[in-house]
Amino acid sequence: MPAQQRAKYLTGTKASAAFSDNNKVKLIRGGRVYFEMLLSMIEQASENIHLQTYIFAEDKTGTLVADALMAAAKRDVQVYLLADGYASQTLSKKFIDKLQRAGVHFRFFEPLLKSRHYYFGRRLHQKVFVADGRCGMVGGLNIADRYNDMPGIPSWLDFAVFIEGEVARQLCVLCWKTWNGFPVKMEATSCDDASRKFDIVKDEASSVRMRRNDWVRRKNEISATYIEMLRRSKSHITIISSYFLPGKIIRRLLRNATKRGVKIKVITAGPSDVMVAKHAERWMYDWLLRNNIELYEYQPAVLHAKVAVCDSEWFTIGSYNINNISAYASIELNVDVRNKAMATEMENIMEDIIQNKCLAITADGHVYTKNMLIRFIRWCSYQFIRMAFYMLTFYFKQRRR
Repeated sequence: MPAQQRAKYLTGTKASAAFSDNNKVKLIRGGRVYFEMLLSMIEQASENIHLQTYIFAEDKTGTLVADALMAAAKRDVQVYLLADGYASQTLSKKFIDKLQRAGVHFRFFEPLLKSRHYYFGRRLHQKVFVADGRCGMVGGLNIADRYNDMPGIPSWLDFAVFIEGEVARQLCVLCWKTWNGFPVKMEATSCDDASRKFDIVKDEASSVRMRRNDWVRRKNEISATYIEMLRRSKSHITIISSYFLPGKIIRRLLRNATKRGVKIKVITAGPSDVMVAKHAERWMYDWLLRNNIELYEYQPAVLHAKVAVCDSEWFTIGSYNINNISAYASIELNVDVRNKAMATEMENIMEDIIQNKCLAITADGHVYTKNMLIRFIRWCSYQFIRMAFYMLTFYFKQRRR
């Protein structure tokens, strides 16, 4: 997609879409805490469950979650599990058959084309759980051991939010649409029941909006959130991003923000599960440092989080990585939360991570990490990522609204 067309696509979005005030939100650190809450919500569900994820692994954590879903189905809860057809392709037929025999409705999100050795098409990268259209969780965590705290092995760093209220109902409707292949017209679901009320105590209420990115369906809301954040920030932004490769539009906005005095900190991965992406990130470090952006690499484990918080006032969290693949090639889901206390809490967590679990990347220090060979490897990695992006997205044609 030409840069001019991408700019028009991004800037044409109504970034200031309305927030819903009738929501209760709780920030969740990944690992054991997340999965304990997930299992509790599955156990308490009485009507229906939607779980949509990029990776569902057939390991201890995946089996634990699968057992809970099957138990829910056996007590007559309608359970719908949608997993990406590429990232979850290792699920065995035996595992899937067991789910279905127990009453779990299971489906893969299918690509445009695929064979046993070939996959071509956009991917379902969103991670969302909704129970009874009343409460849910949105974040960056997949269903696999590496996102959980296993004996002697710390989980990958990630975050999610628990939501109870109006936005949970919107998430439920979205799950139904995704499950049914985004039909132009869809019958009303139990989530659309207007008689269902949410009595959120005022002191516990947060303003929340659901944000989606799906280029095929003209959804670029998360990209627009980042544009809004960078344009309107007054003092500081902290970003934690697992695969940080901002395109030209975001880079320009980052530069403009620092020029008007906004302090920007970016936490990226140290150890990485995708080294070609890490090399490509490090190719961009020179540009980021030249533009007065503070850089930190998380050290204890793989960083998988995707969060940005602005001016101690609001933040965005979900599955969206700051790169062109998330912007144009994957189906992504975030929520934006306006709550000063929670935004401050998120900033404090990030600052603690920076101070105690990160390596600061400075211009002087970065010089000593590169020689001609390393620079060439990083440049090749950056070019490879760019090529992969075009290979993934060149066939897309936007659908009419």
